[in-house]
Amino acid sequence: MSDRPIRFNAKTHVGRVRKVNEDSILVLPDQQIWVVSDGMGGHEGGDFASRMVVDSIAVLPRMEATEKLGQIRQAVQAAHRTILREAEARHAVMGATVVALVLADGHFGALWAGDSRLYRLRDGRIELLTTDHSVVAALVEAGQLTWDEAGKHPQANAITRAVGVGQELELDKIRGDARPGDRFLLCSDGLNKYGTIAELGAAMSGVPIEVVTDQLIQLALDGGGADNVSVIVVDVE
Repeated sequence: MSDRPIRFNAKTHVGRVRKVNEDSILVLPDQQIWVVSDGMGGHEGGDFASRMVVDSIAVLPRMEATEKLGQIRQAVQAAHRTILREAEARHAVMGATVVALVLADGHFGALWAGDSRLYRLRDGRIELLTTDHSVVAALVEAGQLTWDEAGKHPQANAITRAVGVGQELELDKIRGDARPGDRFLLCSDGLNKYGTIAELGAAMSGVPIEVVTDQLIQLALDGGGADNVSVIVVDVE
């Protein structure tokens, strides 16, 4: 197997307003797996849910590249069932988004549910690779809003899919090529609600991997930082 060299930087920040960080991040560079999960349900509920998502993936054994997305899907489904049981026991609503990136053999694969996102910066151009599972996403798909306008919509936080919410969890999947020079960004909505797609692209362009997450988080904090913000940047070299 000839995986390309990978460099990455990952950071999560509580933000300027919240007391508790309900986001969880996971980096498994040896497996070339990276995950962001954004919990919901308030103190204890949200951080339990997001932690359950990343912990379920963290314990996966080493896998062949072709198995990884399928195994991550099963792990997230197991977390979904655990969160459902915990929510029932607590008489509470709790859940979490998830976006997971896998790199192998010049390709990428990703799974997601909710509004945590995956972008790719290639040749100076940024592209949003995922589609939010949210009320406003339907308006974007219908051509009534752009993604940047959707972030400022009154219902911007209303998601339609989450791990631990509803009996059945549907995860979306995308695959594509990963070329040398590509830079991937996984983030919770605490970042993208404060930056347009173009602004995120500018903040990621020409910036060393060692400081790019600080720059992105600062963008969110300068915008108000009312939410937790989690950022993972992965470079294909």
